[in-house]
Amino acid sequence: MSIVLQGSTSGSITLQEPAVAGTTVLDLPSVSGTLITTASSGQSIPKAALPTGSILQVVQATTNSSITTTSGSFVATGFTASITPTSASSKVMVMLNGGNYFNDTDSREAWTVMYRSIGGGAYSQLPAPYNQIVDISGAYGAVLRISHSVCVLDSPATTSSVTYQPYMANSGGGTTYFNANSPVVTLTLMEISA
Repeated sequence: MSIVLQGSTSGSITLQEPAVAGTTVLDLPSVSGTLITTASSGQSIPKAALPTGSILQVVQATTNSSITTTSGSFVATGFTASITPTSASSKVMVMLNGGNYFNDTDSREAWTVMYRSIGGGAYSQLPAPYNQIVDISGAYGAVLRISHSVCVLDSPATTSSVTYQPYMANSGGGTTYFNANSPVVTLTLMEISA
């Protein structure tokens, strides 16, 4: 047996029983809302309803600028990406990849570490490992150049805009190149539901 619901002004919706044997139960939610169907357009599942571990949004920035320092203390690269979490419980996966990264002096280390700013405040360092190399030009006659590979899972605990920025330093000699010869460096932010 079909049930026909008449629209308040026009049209109707027919609830049609399935052509199968047995009894089927359809539980309706106990709250107000809109049912989403496969034929609907412009509808989406609310982010708050997605299961833990779902990716809620992705932001990516790129640069091919040449960025250098001679400092033994961490200095800002000026390369940033920002994301506004939809929930204070969300995690943010921060990934820095690519580029042409090295120190031009024998047996010196180059470091990159991720910092963040919440709501336009001061930058603070995330508790994450360095992306570290030791140049081998003295032993082998060539500077070791690598691509960045930093991956940090952050818990900013905010719904304000969060800006991430890599900082860089060296071990006290030569010039550290965050990026040289203009290859692309990417900074990718993913909000993950928790």
